Amino acid sequence: MKEKVLVSACLIGENCRYDGKNTLTKEVRALAKYYDLIPICPEVSGGLKTPRHPSEIVGNKVVSVKGRDVTDNYNDGAYWASSIVRMYHIKLAILKERSPSCGVHKIYDGTFSGKLIPGKGITTKKLESLGVKVINEDEAKELLKSLEEKNPA
Repeated sequence: MKEKVLVSACLIGENCRYDGKNTLTKEVRALAKYYDLIPICPEVSGGLKTPRHPSEIVGNKVVSVKGRDVTDNYNDGAYWASSIVRMYHIKLAILKERSPSCGVHKIYDGTFSGKLIPGKGITTKKLESLGVKVINEDEAKELLKSLEEKNPA
């Protein structure tokens, strides 16, 4: 039986981003050869619709570009992700960098100006607090390369 890995649904082609699109990363999808990928979109799981207004972390809240406080939605999404992690004993998650939910190393600065700063998304923080290793899509590409080198076809 393959190890289960939580993955941002947008990375495997689900149209769940704020703009109604996806960020398909073929290397993340290719990891299904080695892992059982469990997709989640914390924003959708937290009750937000697709498409939706973009949001950023501002202080200790998550706010949409229209000024709406969506912190509870983001916290609810993180809760659902953590529930899946507990249910399936997941130890690894591959999440979308720069997202206010899923950012692993960088998030937007809260000014809606496109500026990135060091930081983590709401779901990433929650999963890491549970001991889950969280990596982004670029790190997942490296993981795939490593697995392919160890297991040549």
